[in-house]
Amino acid sequence: MSQNKPNAVQTTGHVWDGDLQEYNNPLPNWWTIAFYITIVFSIVYWFIFPAWPVGHGFTTGFDKITYVNDKGETKTSHWNTRALLMKEMNEHAEQQKPYYDKLMAEPYDKIAKDQDLLNFVASAGKTLFGDNCAACHQSGGGGKVGYFPNLTDDDWLYGGSYDKIQETITNGRHGYMPPFAEVLNDTQITDLANYVLSLSGEPHDAAKAAAGNQLFHSDTAACFYCHGADAHGRQVIGSANLTDKIWLWANVPAAQSAEDKVAAVKKVIEGGLNKGVMPTWGGRLKPEQIKLLTVYVHDTLGGGK
Repeated sequence: MSQNKPNAVQTTGHVWDGDLQEYNNPLPNWWTIAFYITIVFSIVYWFIFPAWPVGHGFTTGFDKITYVNDKGETKTSHWNTRALLMKEMNEHAEQQKPYYDKLMAEPYDKIAKDQDLLNFVASAGKTLFGDNCAACHQSGGGGKVGYFPNLTDDDWLYGGSYDKIQETITNGRHGYMPPFAEVLNDTQITDLANYVLSLSGEPHDAAKAAAGNQLFHSDTAACFYCHGADAHGRQVIGSANLTDKIWLWANVPAAQSAEDKVAAVKKVIEGGLNKGVMPTWGGRLKPEQIKLLTVYVHDTLGGGK
């Protein structure tokens, strides 16, 4: 009886077990239309973009992308994410070009006074530094004691001026300190370690430090040849200043006791250093990128002099 009402749901006429009926509930019109739209969209998509595998290849679609590759060559390719990325990078480079042109035209002292240019350096430099430098110097430029210098302080092995930073990035560095384990005995090395600690006011044995002072300035150890008679280091060869409290190779700040501090310094004296190597970036980065990184390190990270 209820099936004859105007608004009642109709059945297909199939009945099981006397009262189990199959209702006829058609989908809403909006849902059906949307479904057909997705079919049309997919067919159009298959024609425009790479879609179907064909043998050892695939249908490339009709959409094309033109871009300039790393060699400066103009290429046209079917749509793909790599070509799209190159096109977007070209557009990004075009937007940055006026800033790079200005950066290359201005001397460092004028760049430091141009806030608009410094804003560009801070933005673009962060990306460039993250892609090329952060793996060693860390994302914030803080470095890692025992491995890579801190670029945010005022301590520079080879100099922290614009010219010196640019020289370092362009040509790289290769620091070296010979091992003294086979030249000096343990007592002498312990004396030297105590003297080095005394130079920066760290806990030390005064008697051993006095003996280390004599050894430091003698031809036996000849430490003063590289570090200078005043132990302030020599930037021309990248030897460290031993009189400040900045420790690059010996992790003295992390040592818990006076004995541990001596041991940390002794380890460096005994084994020497052959890991102060920074690769050459002159052939990897463009001149404008090196200059941007120079300003970024000097002004944005704040460690320049």
